[in-house]
Amino acid sequence: MLEGGVEVSAVGSSPCQGPVPRRGALPTPSAADDLPLHIVWSGRTGYSLDRPKSRMTLYRTVLAEGLREDLVTLLHHRLLAEQWPVLRRLISPCIREVWENAFPELLRTAPADTTAA
Repeated sequence: MLEGGVEVSAVGSSPCQGPVPRRGALPTPSAADDLPLHIVWSGRTGYSLDRPKSRMTLYRTVLAEGLREDLVTLLHHRLLAEQWPVLRRLISPCIREVWENAFPELLRTAPADTTAA
């Protein structure tokens, strides 16, 4: 498992359009303050990454609205993996597919689907 953040590429092979994450290394941030308007256009703009619920909200928002630079700057691989079992159910299937294809270790953190078909 990666110890740092994520690096992303704007080129992807997924049917979902958007950045494709790649492995990289960044320090673990402790807070995200004053996020740009293209990520959060109303309401809360600061998050504490030391609090799981706050981090979950931030990561969900960044995954949905962030640009390449935002993904690199604001997401940390270990923290993302820790929250992935819940976070994967809060994001769109398209975003989930892109991230799980790029980072297969996220699938190992996700619980097995127990719903009957």
